[in-house]
Amino acid sequence: MAYDARFGPNVQTPTQRAWALAQMQDVIPNLKIKVTPADRQLYARYVAGELSWTDMRQAIHALS
Repeated sequence: MAYDARFGPNVQTPTQRAWALAQMQDVIPNLKIKVTPADRQLYARYVAGELSWTDMRQAIHALS
């Protein structure tokens, strides 16, 4: 897998991004509590590597 600068050095794989998302949801409970279906799709796109964390959060903010 080639290094993607959009992601930090510790979240290059889908497994690592899923772990990072879970950690952020533990730290910021609203990321887990107030989740719409559109948010879930954006989370999935982040984990899949289609969006960076910043892109995902901006998209969620634009939806609200």
